[in-house]
Amino acid sequence: MYRRIRRPSIWLSGVASIVAGALLVLPGTEGHAESKAGDDVEAVAAAAGATTPFVTVEAETGTLGGGARLRSIKPGATVPTSATLETEASGHALVELKTTGDAVTVRNSSGKQANTLVVRASIPDAAAGGGIDASLNLYVNGTFRQAITLSSKQAWNYRNATTNPDDPNAGGVPYRFYNEFPVRVTGSPIAAGSTLMLRKDTANTAAVYDIDSVDLEDVGAARTQPANSLSVVTYGADPNFTKDSTAAIQNAVDAARSQGRSVWIPAGRYLTNSLSGTTLNLTGVTVEGAGMWYTTIYRKPPLPASWRSQILVGSGTTLRDIQIDSNATWRDVGGPGGADYGINASGAGGWLVERIWTRHTDANWLSGTNGVVRNSRTADSYGDGFNINNGNTPNPDKLGLNITVQNNFARGTGDDSFATYSDAGAGGTNGQVSGAKILNNTAIAPWWANGLRIAGGRQVEMRNNLVNGVSSNSALDIGVYGNTGHPLESATVSGNVLIGGGGWNGVRHGVRISSPSSTSLFPDAYTNVTMGDNVMRGALRAGLYIDRTRVRATLTGNTIDGPAKQGIWIASGVTGTGTFTGNTVQNLLPGQVAVQNDSPGTFPIGG
Repeated sequence: MYRRIRRPSIWLSGVASIVAGALLVLPGTEGHAESKAGDDVEAVAAAAGATTPFVTVEAETGTLGGGARLRSIKPGATVPTSATLETEASGHALVELKTTGDAVTVRNSSGKQANTLVVRASIPDAAAGGGIDASLNLYVNGTFRQAITLSSKQAWNYRNATTNPDDPNAGGVPYRFYNEFPVRVTGSPIAAGSTLMLRKDTANTAAVYDIDSVDLEDVGAARTQPANSLSVVTYGADPNFTKDSTAAIQNAVDAARSQGRSVWIPAGRYLTNSLSGTTLNLTGVTVEGAGMWYTTIYRKPPLPASWRSQILVGSGTTLRDIQIDSNATWRDVGGPGGADYGINASGAGGWLVERIWTRHTDANWLSGTNGVVRNSRTADSYGDGFNINNGNTPNPDKLGLNITVQNNFARGTGDDSFATYSDAGAGGTNGQVSGAKILNNTAIAPWWANGLRIAGGRQVEMRNNLVNGVSSNSALDIGVYGNTGHPLESATVSGNVLIGGGGWNGVRHGVRISSPSSTSLFPDAYTNVTMGDNVMRGALRAGLYIDRTRVRATLTGNTIDGPAKQGIWIASGVTGTGTFTGNTVQNLLPGQVAVQNDSPGTFPIGG
């Protein structure tokens, strides 16, 4: 059934140990879980997560200077009842720079030079809301290189505020503290082995700088215009961000569609703030940019907004090598905060999205048939990172069949980082999502909801993903969504490394398995899941929790490592069957048990 191992705890220096064992600092492998000598889950850990062109260095692994201090949460500590800077940090750890001279120094251990950085940090909100801007100084090998501009204008939302989510004086509770700041390094690239220091100097006027991590990347040259393509600049688009380019981009797409050609968006920043009420529709066309560091479509609706700014991807579309950003300030799709989907993909004829980077958008909403999203990034979102679904409709272009999300990186999402969601609709007429594949992705520090979620479906595959640091909910949630959610007919969950989980939003755990409630359209349906060779590490409560009723779970060869509470907890009232073989529960804290089954008569565990 399981093996229970107790040996000296791996949490030697709090959550910083989790982070150091979660992300490689080797070139070309960022996002993978690091394997350790003697670790009996080495093969699983080495295979999990996305392979990306950048490497992340966590601030808490650096050297502190001045009065800088490490802030962290580790398993066994009291879980906060609301969001904190620690819960929202990757791996639940950060470095605080509060007084002049405070600094943190990290090393470029990527094995190659870096000409760009992404600094993930938090600075305070303005007293009346709306955020502030402030600089922070960057030193390379001890010499000043440049000032980095940080902002809290798209951070610090307030849950349950009575006016709007950006108002700190309306009774809400703060969350969404961090933002990512892409930086082009001035001067020569930062050589491999060099040190990078972030220091609060006299000119850096924010009251406090909370530093989570730094990405290092050597970005190559911009891509060049493909043959047989139409440039949006020819149709009047402005790469210099001075006039609206919405109509020009759409006109280029429409012309390319009629001529059987592709669309080229050269390097530049393209403003889309048209009040026409229509969104960019790329259906049936290949649209390519010069690269996600070079070509940006920036959506800037006048706030408060009331129009849709999503980008539509339909049958026969290929979209690649662009960044999509926006000025949204809170989550309310199509509403005053300006948020909308990054891309909205559908179509029975299939589609492909690759090498895109969405920032400050709502979810990337993925339906249709035979769609693929790969090698992409999303950050600082107001909704899911990547959500496979049926469009909440029986529309044949939105069935949610055989959609694959592979080798993508999500950090700081405002809902599940990666999810499949099958909704039956109020009348139960929507089709079941089938054949969803979520493979080799990395989910870091979602500020709301879960790292990974399976909410209904058939033949779902969730393999070789990495989750590190979940603020509010679970590292992985398996079951259904709401009363209209289709049941989970079959899912295979294997080779995932799930670090943390069990956040502040009620009583949460590392991994949760549940089933439809008694008020569901499917009150008698079972949740059916097979979990094999996963690593569940450092949950802030139980490592694996099973609740409600009607669960059929097969667990084979999984490792639950260092949870704060029980290794496996089966709640009272659960019915069904648990086939558990060859699982390991290790590094339990004093007084905790490997398995607590509060439903022994109705949910027997056998091999």
